[in-house]
Amino acid sequence: MPGSANLNIMIKAARKAGRSLVKDFREVEQLQVSVKGAGNFVSRADLAAEKILKEELMGARPTYGWLAEEQGGEDGQDPTRRWIVDPLDGTTNFLHGLPHWAISIALEHKGKIVAGVVYDAAKDEMFLAEKGEGAWMNDTRLRVSGRGRMADAVFATGVPFAGRPDLPATLRELARLMPACAGVRRWGAASLDMAYVAAGRYEGYWERALNSWDLAAGVIIAQEAGAFVEPLTEGADILEDGEVICANEAIFDKFAKTIRGA
Repeated sequence: MPGSANLNIMIKAARKAGRSLVKDFREVEQLQVSVKGAGNFVSRADLAAEKILKEELMGARPTYGWLAEEQGGEDGQDPTRRWIVDPLDGTTNFLHGLPHWAISIALEHKGKIVAGVVYDAAKDEMFLAEKGEGAWMNDTRLRVSGRGRMADAVFATGVPFAGRPDLPATLRELARLMPACAGVRRWGAASLDMAYVAAGRYEGYWERALNSWDLAAGVIIAQEAGAFVEPLTEGADILEDGEVICANEAIFDKFAKTIRGA
C-alpha cells in the first residue's frame, strides 16, 4: 500500500477523529444537537471532530490552506496546497443512530486533488488514494466493478430533502434509471457512495447540489480505482458546482445517457 508523508498524516488524523466520533456515536441519544438548517444538523461531535482534524492536519502542515464544513476556509502561506475536510459526512445518519457516516479528507495541490481519505470509523474501513498510486481499502487494493449490463447494476444517489429545488430533476432521473437496473440506493453519505463505487459495491453514483468537502476525497478514490468521473452538466466543474456522475468504464456511457436524458 502506498503512503507518502502527507497521506500518513491524513490517515492518522482520520483515525484520531474517528475514535472521538465512535465514542459519541455510542451515546448518540445524549448528544446536544442544534439545528443549522433544513435537514442539516450540526452536533457537538461534528465540531469536536473538526477541531481534532484541524489540529492534526494544520499542526503537521501549518502553511497549507484550509476548507471545512463547519469552520469555513482559510488561506495558507502556501497558496498551492489546501486541506478540504468534512469531519462528519452523513450527520443525519449519525444523529439517528445509523452506522453509515464517514470522515473525508482531501489534499488539493494547484487546484487538483492529489490525495484523499474517507474513513468509515463505525466499520473501521479506511478508503484512500493518491494520484497515480491506485486506491485502497485498509490493505486491499480497490478496483471498480466489472459488471457491464445495466440490468445487473446497482447505483447510488442522494434524494433531495426538505424542499430542495433539485427534487423534480432527481425524480425524473430515477424514473428513467430504475426500470433499467438492479436497484438504486440512498444511504446518505456522498463520500462513502464514491468509495463504494471504487470498491465495486456500486456500479455507479450521481448527485448534485453538493459541497466540495462532500466530493473531494471521494473523487480521487473513485478515479484511482478505475472509475470514470465527470460533472453531470457539460462544462461544469465537479468541486465548484457540486455535481458528479461516476461509474465503471463498461457501464458509464449507458448510465450517463440515462441520467442526463440523452
